[in-house]
Amino acid sequence: EFSLGIALACGTGAVGETKNVVQKDAEFDVTYNDTVTSENQTIYAFNHTVSRNKTEGVHVSVDVLSQGLESPILFVVRQKQAVLSFQVPLILRGLYQRKYPYNHVGRTLCQPPTRAASETQYFFVDVSTLSSQGTNYQLRVSRVESFTLQTDKKFTFTASPSQPQYFKYVFPDGVDTVIVKVNSDMNFPCSVMSIQDIQCPVYDLDNNVAFIGMYQTMTKKGAITVQRKDFPSNSFYVVVVVKTEDEACGGPLRFYPLRPDELIDAGNRTKILDVMVSPAIDSKVYVMGMLFCLGIFFSFYLLTFLVACMENKRSVIAKKNEKLQPLRTSTAPSVSPPQFPFHLNLYCRVDFNRLPSSAADNGSTLSSEAITDSATSTDNNYGYMERSLDSVGRSRQESLSSVEEDDYDTLDDINSDKNIVRTKKFLCVSDLARKDKRVLSKKYQIYFWNIATIAVFYALPVIQLVITYQTVVNVTGNQDICYYNFLCAHPLGALSAFNNILSNLGYVMLGLLFLLIVLKRDIVHNRALVRNDLNALECGIPKHFGLFYAMGTALMMEGLLSACYHVCPNYTNFQFDTSFMYMIAGLCMLKLYQKRHPDINASAYTAYACLAAVIFFSVLGVVFGKGNTVFWIVFSVIHILATLLLSTQLYYMGRWRFGKITTCIRQCSGPMYIDRMVLLVMGNIVNWSLCLRPHREAERLRLLPVGHRHLQPLICFSVQLRSGERIQCLALVCILFTAVVWGFALYFFFQGLSTWQKTPAESREHNRDCILLSFFDDHDIWHFLSSIAMFGSFLVLLTMDDDLDTVQRDKIYVF
Repeated sequence: EFSLGIALACGTGAVGETKNVVQKDAEFDVTYNDTVTSENQTIYAFNHTVSRNKTEGVHVSVDVLSQGLESPILFVVRQKQAVLSFQVPLILRGLYQRKYPYNHVGRTLCQPPTRAASETQYFFVDVSTLSSQGTNYQLRVSRVESFTLQTDKKFTFTASPSQPQYFKYVFPDGVDTVIVKVNSDMNFPCSVMSIQDIQCPVYDLDNNVAFIGMYQTMTKKGAITVQRKDFPSNSFYVVVVVKTEDEACGGPLRFYPLRPDELIDAGNRTKILDVMVSPAIDSKVYVMGMLFCLGIFFSFYLLTFLVACMENKRSVIAKKNEKLQPLRTSTAPSVSPPQFPFHLNLYCRVDFNRLPSSAADNGSTLSSEAITDSATSTDNNYGYMERSLDSVGRSRQESLSSVEEDDYDTLDDINSDKNIVRTKKFLCVSDLARKDKRVLSKKYQIYFWNIATIAVFYALPVIQLVITYQTVVNVTGNQDICYYNFLCAHPLGALSAFNNILSNLGYVMLGLLFLLIVLKRDIVHNRALVRNDLNALECGIPKHFGLFYAMGTALMMEGLLSACYHVCPNYTNFQFDTSFMYMIAGLCMLKLYQKRHPDINASAYTAYACLAAVIFFSVLGVVFGKGNTVFWIVFSVIHILATLLLSTQLYYMGRWRFGKITTCIRQCSGPMYIDRMVLLVMGNIVNWSLCLRPHREAERLRLLPVGHRHLQPLICFSVQLRSGERIQCLALVCILFTAVVWGFALYFFFQGLSTWQKTPAESREHNRDCILLSFFDDHDIWHFLSSIAMFGSFLVLLTMDDDLDTVQRDKIYVF
């Protein structure tokens, strides 16, 4: 122990004021108790041997024993290539400038790199203060055991806001990517894990940990995938910092009086954690994942090709049989429900274009006797049973060839005719397929062109925005911006979670395949019309493919936008993932209704305007609905009222007025259209049940389109079973296959690996490891299965009425 006798100017800069500096040779693992004042400064000199092939951490621990200090003690650690300084008590700031003092501080020194095989390095700990009173302190410097993390070996440690911890990891040979996992049994205190390059200083305090590298907040789980290419030294630091407050992790923020310079006791904020570094997947797994994804969906192309070949072969054989037996007459099966009264077929056989004007005056209250008399009179013998199929085709083409849809809808006599036809108790397809087919085809083609236009204008800014998101994440290193499943997030290039993006390929490929299937059917149908095939002209459900084209396009866009959303999923871009879900659900419902109601289906402009309103409320729910009970009450009321309004429109086939409804309520003892009423009640129950799920905003927003997609097949089956119709083998296979796939898909949908409704730290508590090929997680499997299930649902809508292609439209029952 000796005095240098050097006079130094004090930190206040006062001229003539001197300070005694004392330097001591110090040793590791020895506790030094000493006193410091403004008149003396103590320097502790340490030396240790640094090896190029071995890294040892050095930990400096300081305790201040005095209370009510005038000024804090300043500790400065001078190393070969770095300087670390901190004061005790250490003051850390929280929200609203709250100040939390910590009298016990522990810091780890970074080791400067050395080129020599072995080198002795010196470092000094300077202790000083501006307080005139003597301040007692304890100083201890020790080596850190297990400072270098080993692959696949868990290491447990303790951290606090004033005692952060960090460790070094070196990439082993042959490993290019690792995943760093930090876990704790304690939710709080909130903590931050960071990955930083090997350089000094190391940013290991709450107020500077976000300055460099990659970082994320955590409660119980944290995981970051690290690639060798991002660290030229082939090594990095794993830094764990405990935050001064829990608000960033969704914890409570205690109330304190906001007084200037008031120090707040933070309490015990020590947290026990463990860290483990494991090798991530290599390039072979990436290739296997991509081949697996492509193989699954290309198999659907192969299966479709085989089915098309079988159907083509069957049609060729059928044509040969027809040529061999030209005189054989085929009778088309009659599909009429035996459980309904016999006069149902009489209703369907009436030609309402020939009804007298007196019948039209009765409007929707036209009695069955009046219709029967009209149909059996000698002047109005126009039932389909008395007319040949050939004459029906010619008369329909001649009478409707010059009719335009707008003119048809605005004529007063036609409106009267609509009231007569559409308000009958029992309807047939022929009653609701009276408009010119060419006009309707153009009307439904607008659906495709509109959605194609929407897709272009929607997708371009979305792609630009997600590229910006990913750039921000890569530049700032803030992984709280995106809500991934960090335990199974495989980066590729600039993309942080390539697996979540790749799994959306199924939507695009299957959407394209569905468009090809629809195109093939469209071509076959047009050829049948060109050769005046009477089955195509007057039998079966009217063929309009515009909505099918729109559905296929929407499925492809769902894949593209879902991939964009998963580039950086969060609450601000959640609508990217859901917008075309609503579009698909709406188009499916429109197509289901349009099949047997082609004359009264909504126009493309009206339909897309309604879908835009739905998406608008979805965005409002994302932005303002989190925990907002008033918003969800208003949303639920609007949802229920809109559902009731739509149900009324469907119940009266668009021919209703408010006065008629009130009259019916006063006069009718029960519903006139029982079957239609049952289906609508079922639909309303499903919709209303979705409004009774409080505090699950995102789940409710996704369940709306998913629930409607599941309700549609139920309606299809009800219509077909109630009408006594048969289901062809291909359609039955599609139905059963789709139902099974939807069941598995929903199971994986509800796993919930992340959620933007909570903080990023809370969301990571739901993260899980990969379960398929070490590459795909539960949500990726949801992407696979849901794309297949939606493709199957489209095929169900496309093939469900194939058994009616030889049945006259006046014998096909409609609810």
